[in-house]
Amino acid sequence: MIGNIFKQKRSSSLVPNYVVLTLALCFALGPLVILVFNSMKSTADAMANPLGPPREIHLENYPNAWKEGRLSTTARNSGILVVGTVAGVLVMGGLAAFSLSRLDPPGANLFMVYMLGGSTLPIWLFLVPLYSLWRILGLIDTLHGLILIYIALNSPFAIFLLRSYMVQIPRDFEDAARVDGASELQVLTRVILPLAWPGFLTVGLVTALGVWSEFQVALIFVHVPDLFPVTTSYWYFTTRYSRDWSLTSAGAVMMIAPVLIFCFSLQRQFIEGLTLGGLKA
Repeated sequence: MIGNIFKQKRSSSLVPNYVVLTLALCFALGPLVILVFNSMKSTADAMANPLGPPREIHLENYPNAWKEGRLSTTARNSGILVVGTVAGVLVMGGLAAFSLSRLDPPGANLFMVYMLGGSTLPIWLFLVPLYSLWRILGLIDTLHGLILIYIALNSPFAIFLLRSYMVQIPRDFEDAARVDGASELQVLTRVILPLAWPGFLTVGLVTALGVWSEFQVALIFVHVPDLFPVTTSYWYFTTRYSRDWSLTSAGAVMMIAPVLIFCFSLQRQFIEGLTLGGLKA
């Protein structure tokens, strides 16, 4: 009897939480639902009824947007940027985090303070000299030039998070590996990496999502349409078809669909990685 009363009181006390969560869910999903609705409408229907469901389904908007927005080319470019940046960040960030957490190099704490201060500065403070340097090096209008910038922008976060994992791993494992004749690289790849994989996964996810959705740096450093990432291409696409809401909505759905699929498929690992990294830091 007492247990039932306690459960009822507890359930009633959670009602405000459920109300707030429901409102937050509607606020988050509402624009996405409206976007999907508009992507399946005719142009006249989208302008006359922008918030409601479509009166007739027009799935031809998707192949038309794919063709007019050149999404086959721009999605490939964004994929190259994502893969190159994630690979570079994981390799260099992992090596730097291993060195700072395990090898105890001179000035490690000072370097971490430097990284913390540098990561808080916006890129716009050094954008002009960076653009001048990239122009001299011939890296303007190149995908590898963008990848280098993205690696530099995402490396501080990777180093901080990966180091927070590695400092909590007991040294007994790697000491045993060294006794067996393992090199430092083998210790990292065969001992540290399997134990710190949630951190590497989280860094990869955050970096991939950030690169896929990045717009301003790509707009400044790439001016060739064949090298546009998907965000820059979509901006020009919406400028050209600003009055065709159904076509631009279909393009937006196809642009964000990979991100949503990626997040939903790996959301549990992503949350676990961030949680464990925060606890271990």
